[in-house]
Amino acid sequence: MSKLKKIVVFLLVLVIGLPIAAFGLTSSMLGDMHDSNIETSSLDSLSHSNKEGINNILIMGSDARPGDTSARTDSMMILTVDKIHKDIKITSLARDTFVDIPGHGYSKLTHAYAFGKEDLLIKTIEQNFGIDINDFALINFESFIAIIDALDGVTLDVTANEINELNKFIPETYNWSTNKDKGEMKLIENTGEQKLNGYQALSYARIRHNDSAFGRDNRQRMIVMSIIKEMKNTPKLKYPFILKAAAPYVSTNMKTMDMLKYGIDILRIGPDNMKQMEFPIVSSPKYSTGGIYGNYGWVIRFEDESIQFLKDFIFNDIEFDESK
Repeated sequence: MSKLKKIVVFLLVLVIGLPIAAFGLTSSMLGDMHDSNIETSSLDSLSHSNKEGINNILIMGSDARPGDTSARTDSMMILTVDKIHKDIKITSLARDTFVDIPGHGYSKLTHAYAFGKEDLLIKTIEQNFGIDINDFALINFESFIAIIDALDGVTLDVTANEINELNKFIPETYNWSTNKDKGEMKLIENTGEQKLNGYQALSYARIRHNDSAFGRDNRQRMIVMSIIKEMKNTPKLKYPFILKAAAPYVSTNMKTMDMLKYGIDILRIGPDNMKQMEFPIVSSPKYSTGGIYGNYGWVIRFEDESIQFLKDFIFNDIEFDESK
């Protein structure tokens, strides 16, 4: 399941790109990222929604453990940089969403990456949801831990309902951490708002069975927001070291200047202007249904009319109102 809420890493790269440029370090460090050959502008598409001044970046979290050679995208988010309405929007796409994968038929959204990597996943999102994807980044497990540790932790609110499962994952994530200064393994002893280090935060991101995949996705978005807020209070002299920790773990189709431009936009908009959405809209049975469906296993089916709510959120800055 979710395990790689390392969407955070990419957001960090965007947010810190501009200040690092002042040190003359950006080009060389961003060069450590893995370039992808995919050009999103060349993808075949149906009628997609797009708007000048609004850019959608697909952030994919790989479920590969250290040493794995194959993986699926266990976490998918659309990061929208909206210069028109001056918002940063984070839209989680449920991995079990029932979609038509081009060339493969109906299956879970998460399977698109396994079938055809970034190219097919982007095509699947664009053709099923009608949302134009401008750029993308793929991030793995190690990046999550490395970035959180480079920030000296993130502040999260751990509830009584979460602490036991969080601690269950810590022995495994502790072993994944390559931080030489990680010290002895530490479990979380108290509930409430507190600083979590890299392997602890990854364990928090993996929590699922005490509520649902949707609760997990919400925790994932909370981590993203916490990361951006931490960056706001981080001395700029530390930015190069954070970027150095992130760069080796990110695969993207973006060039250095693209990331710098996004970084400038995000800095101008600021962390106080962030909005979030989950799709499908699981809070309303009118627009989505989750359960066993034929031979496809447990999937989430959505009503076509709900796609307009997604488009309204991303392009028109209209949040879904269940009362209407």
